[in-house]
Amino acid sequence: MSIEVKMGDTVKLHYKAKTEDLIIFDSSTQMDPLVFTLGDGQILPAFEVALIGMKVGDKKTINLQSEEAFGPYIQELITTVNKDELPPNLDLEKNQQLQIQQPDGQVILVKVADITDAAVIFDANHPLAGKDIEFDIHLLSIE
Repeated sequence: MSIEVKMGDTVKLHYKAKTEDLIIFDSSTQMDPLVFTLGDGQILPAFEVALIGMKVGDKKTINLQSEEAFGPYIQELITTVNKDELPPNLDLEKNQQLQIQQPDGQVILVKVADITDAAVIFDANHPLAGKDIEFDIHLLSIE
């Protein structure tokens, strides 16, 4: 009888992840396998659920809607900041990612969405927000 993946198991797997336009944004087949414990909060919950019941050697393709993956694209996370409110020596480029510390001390990752003569537009959405993701999974072991 083969052992099936259940919550709390540590698994080792290879995966490929693609957006709806079929660009692979991550592939563990070129790196060491991904190892994690189901239920520890490190992986998307819908990804974990898809692993339950798989056996060593199984392969599976799952499709996660944006809400199950990295969330919807939220327009309110776009912020325009006047250049005179930024440090004068800050040299920014479009599409650059940087960390910004909020007044409460929390650090968030933002992307420079656009730069105008007077302002910089920051986007705090996850780079994959609003995108459906397809994962090809190959389960290597259950530990």
